Amino acid sequence: MKNVLIIEDNDDFRESTVEILELAGYRVFSATEGRSGVELALKNKPDIILCDIMMPNLDGYGVLFLLGKHQETASIPFIFLTAKAERADMRKAMEMGADDYLTKPFDDVELLNAIETRLRKKEITDKRKPLHIASEEDQNHLLNDLHLKGRAKNYKKKQSIYEEGDKPLYIYKVKSGKVRSYLFYHDGRELSTNIFTTGDYFGYEALLAHEKYSDNTQTIEETELCLINKDVFFELLYQNPAIAQKFIGLLSENIREKEEQLLRLAYHTVRKRVADALVVVSKKFLGDQNADECVIRISRDDLAALAGTANETISRTLADFKEEKLLSKEGNAIRIHSISKLSTIKQ
Repeated sequence: MKNVLIIEDNDDFRESTVEILELAGYRVFSATEGRSGVELALKNKPDIILCDIMMPNLDGYGVLFLLGKHQETASIPFIFLTAKAERADMRKAMEMGADDYLTKPFDDVELLNAIETRLRKKEITDKRKPLHIASEEDQNHLLNDLHLKGRAKNYKKKQSIYEEGDKPLYIYKVKSGKVRSYLFYHDGRELSTNIFTTGDYFGYEALLAHEKYSDNTQTIEETELCLINKDVFFELLYQNPAIAQKFIGLLSENIREKEEQLLRLAYHTVRKRVADALVVVSKKFLGDQNADECVIRISRDDLAALAGTANETISRTLADFKEEKLLSKEGNAIRIHSISKLSTIKQ
């Protein structure tokens, strides 16, 4: 049996409404004014509240406001009763959080329909499971298992994976090796936009946007990738909100990184851009390791594309950094002696 609280200062109207509700099978509590109505609501926790607007001492708006301050009564369906039908009153009632609005006089069917509708909606709402926000650990666990749905493929050094204008068929996970993404200037020069290392996913932006690839990808060294079919990927997104949640986070991170890259290209000196590029590459090579020294293997061409400058400039700047003991050459590799010092270069 559902409990109904009616707060109404008109004795005849209150008593007739109580009688109707009791005949319909409801247990009814009643109050003659707002303050006692609030006390009854807090004490009995009714399933629904009917409340007159125009009452002495504490009007219906005040009742709704006070009950909204208490967690145990804030979600109880609330229907205003009033003899005034002005739109301003109706709008104010709804803006304050009322669920419905009945204008006196109303018939028995109208009253019972309003109550049953609100109770039914409340039951549906209560049955819905709250949205589960997966922890970072859960998201990473699901993301790491995503590659089990794909197939492995080996790529040689400097091998293209996809090109601008291609239709996306997969998302990719780096199992070993390194991949860079890049764009072309109108004059044919390249601008590297990202480097992907072991554990990174890429190629999903175009897939999620249902567009063709807007960039190019190529391996930096011999690389093994996991290719996950787009249909499998979308199925997993729909079935596992935590995976969708993780990729939303990855998209947001990519946007932030690209914004930072644009700022570097627009406002930093060439020296600062080269230093930043070396720092980015070093962190990619280090992965989760927390170290200040690192050996990186990247061609002058790739480094120039990442810094947005010419090869000749890269050579001069690397020579300057070598003289300043910030790095040294080891065959085809570059040893960064202090990532922190490179990251603090301003000019």
